[in-house]
Amino acid sequence: MTRARDIANLGNNTTNLETLDTLYGDNVLTGRNLIINGAMQVAQRGTSATASGYGSVDRFRSEFSGVSVTQSQESLSSGGPYDSGFRYFLRATNTSTSSATSAFLQMYQYIEAQNISISGWKANSSSSFINYSFWVRSSLAGTYFINLRSLDGTSQNFSSPVVLEAATWKKVSLSIPGNSGITIATDNGQGLFIGIVPHYGTDYTTSGHTTGAWAAYSGSDITPDYSQSWTNTASATFDITGVQLELGETATPFEHRSYADELFACQRYYSHAVAATGVAAHPTFINAWATFPREFRDAPTYSTSGALNFSDGFSADFLQSSGAVSAISAASDGAPSQFLVFVNFSGLTQGRFMAFPRRLSNDNRLIADAEL
Repeated sequence: MTRARDIANLGNNTTNLETLDTLYGDNVLTGRNLIINGAMQVAQRGTSATASGYGSVDRFRSEFSGVSVTQSQESLSSGGPYDSGFRYFLRATNTSTSSATSAFLQMYQYIEAQNISISGWKANSSSSFINYSFWVRSSLAGTYFINLRSLDGTSQNFSSPVVLEAATWKKVSLSIPGNSGITIATDNGQGLFIGIVPHYGTDYTTSGHTTGAWAAYSGSDITPDYSQSWTNTASATFDITGVQLELGETATPFEHRSYADELFACQRYYSHAVAATGVAAHPTFINAWATFPREFRDAPTYSTSGALNFSDGFSADFLQSSGAVSAISAASDGAPSQFLVFVNFSGLTQGRFMAFPRRLSNDNRLIADAEL
């Protein structure tokens, strides 16, 4: 029997999908995983950051308050995730201590609404399921919580406990039903918040919170109270990798994707310019078309990682006194080429052709950010 015939015969049933994976390997069925960069391969912003929000591994947001945290992309060389084909993980390291009731750390991804709405999940039906699976490890033993929130209409909240031993990787798989209160738009906005929470202070929790069921979101009742305090434990670490969200009640093997494919998916939300070419419109600024690898989710915001070099291709290189860029006219879409103005130059010859990048010794980047 040919592979094509096997696929046709097995159809779209979850049990049959597992059979197909058994017959032909983990990745015969691509496009199952709604999570982007779940293997933590891509880190365009850098491998480490101390700011809350997006800072290290692409598409994953490590958000915290009332505590100091370093988020970082780390390498794997052994253990359960390594044996399953993972080579990187996202780590949060507590670099302070805080017992504040407002302290929190949550590690999550926003999934674009249209990716959820066309996934096959009937989000407003309790008989339709998605499965959330991942590898997780904490230096501090205890009960942690995963959290999902629908973000269109009246926001709905779902939590479930994850019990961890200290410094031990655990594979988690959770089946999540739909709910009549959930609304998911078919657009490019935030559709679903999904992640795991190392800590919520009691400002965000209640002792009587019901897990395993959807309810209207309340910022003071997101999960049950935490019995351990990750934020009040010096040098505590929390690690995740192998994150997958897919249609069906049962987790299938992780969909390993190539670095190139994962990078391309990430670049819809954040990327660096390939090049910029234009003219010196004034001795102090350049108008140029900047080209990026692909179309963005929405009109991005622009910044630089430092002062940029341009060349006139004739007599000289020019370096900004400090990095600065803005759209000449507000970008209304996510087109991969945009007309930008680069300021903070001096001595430019007006009307002369200018191009970026110029010097390999200057690795500063032109950045476009269209993250959710």
